[in-house]
Amino acid sequence: MIRKAVRKDIPNLKKITEACARQMIAQGIFQWNEQYPSVAVFQKDIEQENMYVFELDEKLAGCVMLSFHKDNFYDSVQWHTEDQKQLYVHRLAVHPDFQGNGIAQKMMDFGEDFAQQNGCISVRLDTFSKNPRNNIFYQKRNYQLAGKIFFAQKSPHPFYCYEKVF
Repeated sequence: MIRKAVRKDIPNLKKITEACARQMIAQGIFQWNEQYPSVAVFQKDIEQENMYVFELDEKLAGCVMLSFHKDNFYDSVQWHTEDQKQLYVHRLAVHPDFQGNGIAQKMMDFGEDFAQQNGCISVRLDTFSKNPRNNIFYQKRNYQLAGKIFFAQKSPHPFYCYEKVF
């Protein structure tokens, strides 16, 4: 079941992303760490009603942030569509204990349906260039590479920006 996150979900959201960060770091992928995503980030996501969680047997298995707001760091990207009404996806995560069960696919299906129901012309997101699993995941879902951005505080490697046009 996918539902909007509430404040009491924050400790479990942090546990999910910390477990994902540990798994990625063990694979040599330095995309997330103990500091990001932070409790403050999750608090803001929930206050703005942009965070959704995937519940499985009353346990939080995953999360995703869906927003209509375009962050300034995307201004340099040559998107496939003009800025109109897009949905931006951030912080998609599935706890390693639940990976391989199609949860990320279901969450992206939910996000894409949400975008279309709200009149969006596309979905935009970014993912770390050194995370082959994520890049393949989005490419298989027909997301097209639109450019790259850098977060110097996170990595010297770029984050690839993808867009799926409806």
